[in-house]
Amino acid sequence: MAPPADRIDVRGGARGALSRLVAAWRGLRAVQRMAAYGALGLFVTMFLPWYSKSAFVRVGAGVEKQSANVTAFGAFSFVEAAVLLVAVGVIVLLLARGEGRAFHLPGGDGTVVLAAGVWVCLLVFYRQFDKPGVSEVKGTAATVGVSWGIFVTFLCGLFLAYAGTRLRAAHLGEPPLPGDVAPSDAPAPGA
Repeated sequence: MAPPADRIDVRGGARGALSRLVAAWRGLRAVQRMAAYGALGLFVTMFLPWYSKSAFVRVGAGVEKQSANVTAFGAFSFVEAAVLLVAVGVIVLLLARGEGRAFHLPGGDGTVVLAAGVWVCLLVFYRQFDKPGVSEVKGTAATVGVSWGIFVTFLCGLFLAYAGTRLRAAHLGEPPLPGDVAPSDAPAPGA
């Protein structure tokens, strides 16, 4: 007899997901793991300080300087969303490959990972010029600059692009789709 819906063991599901994740990780080759490290690095950099905000605020008769660091999640826009999507997308792609899932991508996995890394670098470069704004407060002068975390993100994007080139050079075969004919089983031309 199945347990009632309100008493389902959540820990068993978590254990199953963790064992599935470990099995998928073990199914990856070294070059695929390198790309996964790049994508995980991108995800981690989202928590680093990307921007620094400084403001001079009137306090009574004087002026006080206030500063704060802002993470990518603190100034979330199209650029930060795209970087997050790249990180999650590459991780999902590689875990699916680790599980042996069959699907084909245009140009192969290496080309997709290379394009993802180049895209991240272009987004970070663009963000150097289009920094997030500050909210206007009467009697305040504010500036926004970039911080060290955005440069680490750029380096992770370069590493992901490099991992994509290594993945392309490795020429890893994709699992065949259901119904695909192996080249050795294909009929000979003219037969």
